[in-house]
This record gives sequence, C-alpha cells and structure tokens, in this order.
Amino acid sequence: MARQMTEMLKGTLEGIILATLAVEPAYGYEITARLREEGFSDIVEGTVYALLVRVEQRGFVDVEKVPSEKGPPRKVYSLNANGAEYLDEFWTTWEFLSGRIEQLRRHTSDRHKEGK
Repeated sequence: MARQMTEMLKGTLEGIILATLAVEPAYGYEITARLREEGFSDIVEGTVYALLVRVEQRGFVDVEKVPSEKGPPRKVYSLNANGAEYLDEFWTTWEFLSGRIEQLRRHTSDRHKEGK
C-alpha cells in the first residue's frame, strides 16, 4: 500500500499544500508538521520544500522572509488570489474524480458480490 500511496500523493500533494496554506501562512517545516498531524506521516520535508519552490514559481503563493531566532530568516508562504483560484479548481477536480472512483468501486464491488 505504501507505494500506491506515494504514487497517488504525487498528483495531489501540491493541492494539499495549498489547502494547508489556505488555513494559515506557514514556513516549510510548519507545513510538514501540519500535514503529519493530518495523517500524512510519510511526507518528508524535502518533498514539501520542492513543492513550495514549484508553487512559488507558478505564482500561487506570496513569500515573506521573517527573522528566525535560530539562524537565517524563514520564508513564510501564504496563499494568494492565483493560488486560491487554483485550489478551487483542485477541489472541483478532486470531487469529480473521487465521485467517479467511488462509483466504480461500488459497481465492481456489487458485481463481485453477484459472482460475475
């Protein structure tokens, strides 16, 4: 299951990170910690940081450098209007796909129960 989980997360993790930032701005480690609190325990910081670079390049977040008590300034990411629009599209797509997948699961489950 772990390999399938990793593959499925690859396509959705960008949206998941934007959804996390829609709640509250955060820096990379905070995002990773929040995701782990939500049950995404296998997500590593390196993956989150790579995705943060990507969403920044795509113009979905604003970045502010905030002084840190322990070292260099931290980059705090916040969802901007472009990111919010992308996140809305992500949720619409997710609802469509998850609905179709659930429908397929029920259909195949029913057919399996019937012995077909």
